[in-house]
Amino acid sequence: MKILVTCPPMLGMIDRFRDRFTALGATLTAPEVVQTLSVDELIALVPHHDGWIIGDDPATRAVFEAGMAGRLRAAVKWGIGTDNVALDACAALGLPITNTPDMFGGEVADIAVGYVIALARETFGIDRGVRAGGWPKPCGISLAGRTVALVGYGDVGRNIARRLMAADMRVVAYDPGAALEPADPVIRRSWPERLEEADFLVMCCALTPSSRHMLNPGTLARAKPGLRVVNVARGPVIDEAALIAALESGHVHSAALDVFEVEPLPATSALRAHPRCVFGSHNASNTADAVERTSHMAIDRLAEFLAREASPS
Repeated sequence: MKILVTCPPMLGMIDRFRDRFTALGATLTAPEVVQTLSVDELIALVPHHDGWIIGDDPATRAVFEAGMAGRLRAAVKWGIGTDNVALDACAALGLPITNTPDMFGGEVADIAVGYVIALARETFGIDRGVRAGGWPKPCGISLAGRTVALVGYGDVGRNIARRLMAADMRVVAYDPGAALEPADPVIRRSWPERLEEADFLVMCCALTPSSRHMLNPGTLARAKPGLRVVNVARGPVIDEAALIAALESGHVHSAALDVFEVEPLPATSALRAHPRCVFGSHNASNTADAVERTSHMAIDRLAEFLAREASPS
């Protein structure tokens, strides 16, 4: 049995999991991956494997068709988001597949709150100034009493809300699919109602057809001047051209982006020219603790699928 892993965080700690694969009687393929492999690379690799632990790769119908024309019998999407996976193709082809839900809500929330604080107090600008030989003292804003528009209220969103409300911030949450408990202290609205009240906008939703470019020229026009934007969701939930224009005009004060429409962020991206931006590398979930438990779940689920496929009907 051969298993392919293409998820960069798991690959970064792959030695911790080799015994698990050995115990399954599996040979591991662990290619070097910066962010994703290409469709052509996947079509060349996937058919030679019985199982695949997917990262953010373009897991398209063509890739799955090639895989099932070869040895592929099951797959697991490492992490929560499945926007890169052609789930409809898997269903049509009869390929067992799942993700690893509710694994790192706390870790992503920690990063999101770190970004909120960085934008409020301009800590990134202070760091750059001191490194350049200066001693800047920008006047930031306090968190207490500020309003956060929180797009996405699943595991990540709920963790973010708890942390922000502990700082005495008001949270307006947007998520038509999330249940609201009677005692839940957040304010629930339909996007983009009350966006004009927000001092911060934090994106932590899934990427779907309805969430693509949720932040666009129209919604940005509704926001009050000085909005601070954080994105720990997926890059395409923000229309980057519209965000760049809002940064240039000053309508958006600053932005902290862990994800982008194209990843890695191109060297030619106009975002790079904006000093009031701080960037991540699609890395919000990447702690040793979260990677370990998520990877073990991915291995467990893949092993279950492969054992089921191997059992006589």
